[in-house]
Amino acid sequence: MEKIAFRPAEDGEAIWFYVLEETRINGVSYLLVTESEDEEEDAEVYILKDTSKDGEAEAAYEFVEDENELEALSKIFAELLEDVDIQL
Repeated sequence: MEKIAFRPAEDGEAIWFYVLEETRINGVSYLLVTESEDEEEDAEVYILKDTSKDGEAEAAYEFVEDENELEALSKIFAELLEDVDIQL
């Protein structure tokens, strides 16, 4: 499972996430991530949205907070990961 560092703008300290799934919708990349390495364990998941510009060397992600966007994306990720139950 791929592991990525997420650095919130406010303090710059890295939070490490494991990428469960990735999808691209309307030209925007989204990641479904968790802090837990154990895929069998119940864990909180987060959806990150790539906000970087085309051609940038590093991706810039932010947490998806819009309720409508979260609901739509959770359904998509649930379909991609048939054995995972995503609850908002």
